[in-house]
Amino acid sequence: MWFIFALLSAIFAALTSILAKVGIEGVNSNLATAIRTVVVVFMSWGMVFLTNAQNGIGDISKKSWIFLILSGLATGASWLCYYKALQVGEASKVVPIDKLSVVITLVLAFILLHEQFTTKSLIGCILICIGTLLMAL
Repeated sequence: MWFIFALLSAIFAALTSILAKVGIEGVNSNLATAIRTVVVVFMSWGMVFLTNAQNGIGDISKKSWIFLILSGLATGASWLCYYKALQVGEASKVVPIDKLSVVITLVLAFILLHEQFTTKSLIGCILICIGTLLMAL
């Protein structure tokens, strides 16, 4: 089931890039990011209430709060940079560079989370880097 959700995530991320590139024309990138964020907030809280998950707020540990807040700050910074890059660059070049996050995530997961870095993942990282360079240049 995780694979289906991951695939849907990739499809929606692709749509996000195309829709954002069209929508950001003539709009300040920070304003565009704020508008997108408001939509995401309403959609996320809608899902929380739709699935009756709001009762779990009190059960969240202090550590989880800290890391969820830090993750939110990183997301915000990512979105601000992404929208600015989309505004001044071509989507076909911005998106591949943005997807270097896959490589960075694998390296950070190895260093910080002590996840296994296999030969397969190393080859995949190298191929992603080569592919990114080919598409961005």
